[in-house]
Amino acid sequence: MRDYLIAGNWKMNKTPSEAKELVKEILPLVKDSTTKVAVAPSFVAIPAVAELVKGTNVILAAQNMADDEEGAFTGETSVLMLKDLGVEMVILGHSERRSIYKESNETINKKVKLALKHDLTVDLCIGETLEEREAGKAEAVCFEQLEKGLAGVSEAELANIVIAYEPVWAIGTGKTASPEDAEAVHKACRGKLAEMYSAAAADKIIIQYGGSVKPANVKELMAMENIDGGLIGGASLTADSFAALVNFNK
Repeated sequence: MRDYLIAGNWKMNKTPSEAKELVKEILPLVKDSTTKVAVAPSFVAIPAVAELVKGTNVILAAQNMADDEEGAFTGETSVLMLKDLGVEMVILGHSERRSIYKESNETINKKVKLALKHDLTVDLCIGETLEEREAGKAEAVCFEQLEKGLAGVSEAELANIVIAYEPVWAIGTGKTASPEDAEAVHKACRGKLAEMYSAAAADKIIIQYGGSVKPANVKELMAMENIDGGLIGGASLTADSFAALVNFNK
């Protein structure tokens, strides 16, 4: 039986002081949840949030990291810095990193392996654009992102990988893949992972859905056999809506 994981990706929202207030509101609302919970504040808000979530059931995540441990990389944040702050998970390959900042599958793979080397859980994002979906390429795009993103990752290391399927056309648009459409891609991706590793490894891995998940549709999505939680954007920015997602099965 796989655990559900609901992770809030705050993106470039919430100042450090606002992040502290949001976490203070979230903690009592999710403390008894049977669902795994994570929050990913911006880099500058991580220290403030780290103090508050330490010793709680909320996992501290980062939204990205550099693909080198240290060096002359102005403006970057290293895995060593994240670890020192208490970060346990990192989101890699988010569609905004791929599209806006032109991160390649190869760059993302380098980050994945570096994060695993330092015992961080990786939340690896995959997903197709609207054009790719309309061209019937959704599965092919996701399969390529899985193969290239996980290149060189062993089956043992897969235990520290979470996959987040986020159709690009559904992120921040209010559009959501139907539960059935999302389930079809999740099932196909689990099948691909079984080919790449083993049926047992594929059955264990958490595959989240992301793309305009909100309290109104979360139960339908989570009822699907291969959907194991959500990577949440806008709905994670208020405590009540995020808690409603975390506590969807109560």
